[in-house]
Amino acid sequence: QLQLVESGGGLVQPGGSLRLSCAASGFTLRDYSIAWFRLAPGKEREGISCIATSTITAKYADSVKGRFTISKDYTKNTVYLQMNNLKPEDTGIYYCAAKLAVCGPKYYEGTDFGSWGQGTQVTVSS
Repeated sequence: QLQLVESGGGLVQPGGSLRLSCAASGFTLRDYSIAWFRLAPGKEREGISCIATSTITAKYADSVKGRFTISKDYTKNTVYLQMNNLKPEDTGIYYCAAKLAVCGPKYYEGTDFGSWGQGTQVTVSS
């Protein structure tokens, strides 16, 4: 059974950092693209990053480009999202999702991702 479990969320001050983890089980990351999404109160879900099966190609939303870095660790079958210089507008529930294909130009819509984690809360506040 394909499963994704996020962790690493928490409360951090503006300018701080967090590293989110997305642990996969039931499948190997080598065959899947993994994306991170977030859901903020009163806002629509936002696709913020995607890493392709090759791990060479990574996509980022403009809102996080230069601050967030997505990576894969095949030995741990885990995808990470390193988040630096966090801002209050980064607050939300962060989800990872998987699909058996490349990220695609519209990965941020999330419509092709068949497996989702339960989410982890990130709160950026002083």
